[in-house]
Amino acid sequence: MEIDLLKYETELLNQGYKFIAGCDEAGRGPLVGPVVASAVILPPNYYLEGINDSKKLSAKKREALYDIIMRDAISVGVGIVDNKKIDEINILEASRLAMNIALDNLKVKPDYILTDAMKLKRKVPVLPIIHGDALSETIAASSIIAKVTRDRLMVEFSKKHPEYEFDKHKGYPTKKHIELVKKYGILNEYRMTFSPIKDMLKEIKNGK
Repeated sequence: MEIDLLKYETELLNQGYKFIAGCDEAGRGPLVGPVVASAVILPPNYYLEGINDSKKLSAKKREALYDIIMRDAISVGVGIVDNKKIDEINILEASRLAMNIALDNLKVKPDYILTDAMKLKRKVPVLPIIHGDALSETIAASSIIAKVTRDRLMVEFSKKHPEYEFDKHKGYPTKKHIELVKKYGILNEYRMTFSPIKDMLKEIKNGK
Protein backbone atom coordinates (compact mmCIF):
# COMPACT_ATOMS: atom_id res chain seq x y z
CA MET A 1 0.00 0.00 0.00
CA GLU A 2 1.45 3.34 -1.04
CA ILE A 3 1.73 5.99 1.67
CA ASP A 4 0.05 9.31 0.97
CA LEU A 5 2.93 11.67 1.77
CA LEU A 6 0.62 14.68 1.51
CA LYS A 7 -1.99 13.38 3.98
CA TYR A 8 -1.01 15.69 6.86
CA GLU A 9 -0.37 18.68 4.60
CA THR A 10 -3.72 18.29 2.78
CA GLU A 11 -5.66 18.07 6.06
CA LEU A 12 -3.94 21.23 7.33
CA LEU A 13 -4.52 23.13 4.08
CA ASN A 14 -8.20 22.17 4.30
CA GLN A 15 -8.25 23.61 7.83
CA GLY A 16 -7.00 26.94 6.47
CA TYR A 17 -3.29 26.74 7.25
CA LYS A 18 -1.16 28.21 4.47
CA PHE A 19 2.53 27.86 5.30
CA ILE A 20 3.26 24.38 6.66
CA ALA A 21 6.88 23.77 7.65
CA GLY A 22 8.46 20.35 7.93
CA CYS A 23 11.41 20.05 10.28
CA ASP A 24 14.01 17.30 10.74
CA GLU A 25 17.66 16.84 11.68
CA ALA A 26 20.65 14.79 10.56
CA GLY A 27 23.68 13.76 12.55
CA ARG A 28 22.48 12.52 15.92
CA GLY A 29 24.59 9.36 15.72
CA PRO A 30 28.04 10.50 14.50
CA LEU A 31 31.03 10.80 16.81
CA VAL A 32 32.26 14.01 15.24
CA GLY A 33 30.95 17.31 13.92
CA PRO A 34 27.67 19.16 14.26
CA VAL A 35 24.03 18.15 14.25
CA VAL A 36 22.23 19.86 11.38
CA ALA A 37 18.50 20.60 11.13
CA SER A 38 16.41 21.98 8.32
CA ALA A 39 12.96 23.51 8.05
CA VAL A 40 11.19 23.53 4.68
CA ILE A 41 7.95 25.11 3.49
CA LEU A 42 6.78 23.66 0.16
CA PRO A 43 4.11 25.16 -2.13
CA PRO A 44 0.52 23.96 -1.44
CA ASN A 45 -0.30 20.55 -2.98
CA TYR A 46 3.29 20.28 -4.27
CA TYR A 47 4.42 16.74 -5.01
CA LEU A 48 8.02 15.75 -5.67
CA GLU A 49 8.52 12.38 -7.34
CA GLY A 50 10.90 10.03 -5.53
CA ILE A 51 10.98 11.91 -2.24
CA ASN A 52 11.44 9.81 0.91
CA ASP A 53 13.23 9.67 4.24
CA SER A 54 16.80 10.77 3.39
CA LYS A 55 18.28 7.62 4.97
CA LYS A 56 16.45 5.47 2.39
CA LEU A 57 17.88 7.35 -0.58
CA SER A 58 21.27 7.07 -2.28
CA ALA A 59 23.66 10.01 -1.95
CA LYS A 60 23.20 10.77 -5.67
CA LYS A 61 19.40 10.80 -5.34
CA ARG A 62 19.58 13.02 -2.23
CA GLU A 63 21.79 15.51 -4.07
CA ALA A 64 19.37 15.65 -7.03
CA LEU A 65 16.34 16.13 -4.75
CA TYR A 66 18.23 18.74 -2.69
CA ASP A 67 18.63 20.93 -5.78
CA ILE A 68 14.93 20.61 -6.68
CA ILE A 69 13.76 21.37 -3.13
CA MET A 70 16.04 24.42 -2.89
CA ARG A 71 14.66 25.66 -6.23
CA ASP A 72 10.95 25.01 -5.59
CA ALA A 73 10.47 25.55 -1.85
CA ILE A 74 8.73 28.69 -0.59
CA SER A 75 11.38 28.89 2.12
CA VAL A 76 14.24 26.80 3.54
CA GLY A 77 16.01 27.33 6.86
CA VAL A 78 19.05 25.52 8.25
CA GLY A 79 20.28 25.24 11.84
CA ILE A 80 23.73 23.97 12.83
CA VAL A 81 24.80 23.13 16.40
CA ASP A 82 28.46 22.22 16.90
CA ASN A 83 30.05 19.37 18.87
CA LYS A 84 30.92 21.61 21.85
CA LYS A 85 27.27 22.54 22.35
CA ILE A 86 26.24 18.89 21.87
CA ASP A 87 28.61 17.90 24.70
CA GLU A 88 27.28 20.74 26.84
CA ILE A 89 23.51 20.16 26.53
CA ASN A 90 23.27 16.55 25.11
CA ILE A 91 22.34 15.42 21.62
CA LEU A 92 18.55 15.51 22.11
CA GLU A 93 18.58 19.13 23.27
CA ALA A 94 21.15 20.04 20.59
CA SER A 95 18.86 18.53 17.93
CA ARG A 96 15.92 20.52 19.33
CA LEU A 97 18.04 23.69 19.33
CA ALA A 98 19.13 23.08 15.71
CA MET A 99 15.47 22.69 14.68
CA ASN A 100 14.50 25.93 16.41
CA ILE A 101 17.39 27.74 14.69
CA ALA A 102 16.31 26.29 11.32
CA LEU A 103 12.72 27.46 11.89
CA ASP A 104 13.94 30.92 12.94
CA ASN A 105 15.98 31.09 9.71
CA LEU A 106 12.91 30.65 7.48
CA LYS A 107 12.28 33.84 5.50
CA VAL A 108 8.56 33.00 5.42
CA LYS A 109 7.10 32.31 8.85
CA PRO A 110 5.10 29.05 9.12
CA ASP A 111 1.61 28.91 10.61
CA TYR A 112 1.94 25.18 11.36
CA ILE A 113 4.97 22.93 11.96
CA LEU A 114 5.35 19.18 11.37
CA THR A 115 8.39 17.54 12.98
CA ASP A 116 9.98 14.11 12.91
CA ALA A 117 8.90 13.10 16.44
CA MET A 118 10.41 16.18 18.09
CA LYS A 119 8.41 18.30 20.54
CA LEU A 120 9.06 22.00 20.12
CA LYS A 121 7.73 25.07 21.91
CA ARG A 122 6.73 27.57 19.22
CA LYS A 123 4.15 30.31 18.84
CA VAL A 124 2.31 28.21 16.23
CA PRO A 125 0.99 24.62 16.50
CA VAL A 126 3.58 21.82 16.29
CA LEU A 127 2.72 18.21 15.44
CA PRO A 128 5.49 15.67 16.17
CA ILE A 129 5.01 12.62 13.91
CA ILE A 130 6.81 9.35 14.68
CA HIS A 131 8.66 8.26 11.49
CA GLY A 132 7.52 11.62 10.08
CA ASP A 133 10.29 11.63 7.46
CA ALA A 134 8.62 8.57 5.88
CA LEU A 135 5.03 9.82 6.31
CA SER A 136 5.13 13.50 5.36
CA GLU A 137 6.61 14.99 2.19
CA THR A 138 7.44 18.25 3.97
CA ILE A 139 9.38 16.47 6.72
CA ALA A 140 11.06 14.21 4.12
CA ALA A 141 12.18 17.34 2.24
CA SER A 142 13.67 18.81 5.41
CA SER A 143 15.46 15.53 6.18
CA ILE A 144 17.08 15.64 2.71
CA ILE A 145 18.25 19.25 3.14
CA ALA A 146 19.65 18.49 6.60
CA LYS A 147 21.41 15.28 5.50
CA VAL A 148 22.97 16.76 2.35
CA THR A 149 24.08 19.89 4.24
CA ARG A 150 25.75 17.80 6.95
CA ASP A 151 27.37 15.39 4.49
CA ARG A 152 28.84 18.33 2.58
CA LEU A 153 30.28 19.73 5.82
CA MET A 154 31.93 16.36 6.52
CA VAL A 155 33.41 16.25 3.01
CA GLU A 156 34.92 19.71 3.62
CA PHE A 157 36.19 18.56 7.02
CA SER A 158 37.78 15.56 5.33
CA LYS A 159 39.91 17.89 3.19
CA LYS A 160 41.48 19.22 6.41
CA HIS A 161 41.99 15.75 7.88
CA PRO A 162 42.06 13.25 4.98
CA GLU A 163 43.56 10.47 7.12
CA TYR A 164 40.26 10.16 9.04
CA GLU A 165 38.20 9.49 5.85
CA PHE A 166 35.26 11.64 7.02
CA ASP A 167 34.05 11.86 3.42
CA LYS A 168 33.36 8.10 3.50
CA HIS A 169 31.80 7.41 6.91
CA LYS A 170 30.53 10.99 7.58
CA GLY A 171 31.56 10.68 11.22
CA TYR A 172 29.39 7.66 12.06
CA PRO A 173 30.96 5.03 14.36
CA THR A 174 31.95 2.46 11.73
CA LYS A 175 34.63 -0.11 12.57
CA LYS A 176 37.06 1.61 10.19
CA HIS A 177 36.35 5.05 11.68
CA ILE A 178 37.06 3.85 15.21
CA GLU A 179 40.31 2.24 14.03
CA LEU A 180 41.36 5.56 12.48
CA VAL A 181 40.59 7.51 15.68
CA LYS A 182 42.70 5.05 17.68
CA LYS A 183 45.50 5.43 15.15
CA TYR A 184 45.49 9.23 14.68
CA GLY A 185 43.95 10.53 17.90
CA ILE A 186 40.91 12.55 18.96
CA LEU A 187 40.42 15.87 17.18
CA ASN A 188 38.78 18.89 18.84
CA GLU A 189 35.71 18.40 16.63
CA TYR A 190 34.86 15.05 18.23
CA ARG A 191 31.92 14.72 20.63
CA MET A 192 33.72 13.99 23.88
CA THR A 193 30.61 12.71 25.69
CA PHE A 194 29.93 10.00 23.07
CA SER A 195 31.16 6.42 23.44
CA PRO A 196 33.68 5.17 22.36
CA ILE A 197 35.38 8.64 22.35
CA LYS A 198 34.52 9.09 26.04
CA ASP A 199 36.06 5.65 26.81
CA MET A 200 39.22 6.46 24.84
CA LEU A 201 39.63 9.72 26.78
CA LYS A 202 39.35 7.79 30.07
CA GLU A 203 42.03 5.37 28.91
CA ILE A 204 44.32 8.28 27.98
CA LYS A 205 43.67 9.90 31.37
CA ASN A 206 44.46 6.63 33.15
CA GLY A 207 47.64 6.23 31.13
CA LYS A 208 46.62 3.08 29.29
